[in-house]
Amino acid sequence: MSESAERYYQSILDQIAASPFVQSQELTHDSRGDFVLFIRGNIHFADGSRLHLRELTDTETIVQRIAYVYHYQRADGALVFRYDNTAHYPGLPNAPHHKHDGGEENVVSAQAPDLAAVIREIEDLLTTRSETDRPSTPPESPS
Repeated sequence: MSESAERYYQSILDQIAASPFVQSQELTHDSRGDFVLFIRGNIHFADGSRLHLRELTDTETIVQRIAYVYHYQRADGALVFRYDNTAHYPGLPNAPHHKHDGGEENVVSAQAPDLAAVIREIEDLLTTRSETDRPSTPPESPS
């Protein structure tokens, strides 16, 4: 594996480690030549939700993701969103890039995110969810 591929993989690990919401991760990577790297695995979040990811990335000159899937699901397994660039929605403006939002049937055009953007989106969802779970007024103190 080339030094650029090693640096890219380390940057992925660093992005995951930087999130205060990540509970654990299992990632593997395989070299597909000197500069092409296949990364796959799961990132587990504190609320029990999980991000399953796969990236096929060429790092020879610049980091270029050839193929990707970022599949985020709740603890009960229900899909929250999935970004991917599988070419099965050619009519979308940014095809093949798209997002399944809230379910398999709700497909919208999307820019190709990187892992950092996906983690930020998850953190925003978890922050919003934890804020809406809080009582709107503070509990009364006992007299």
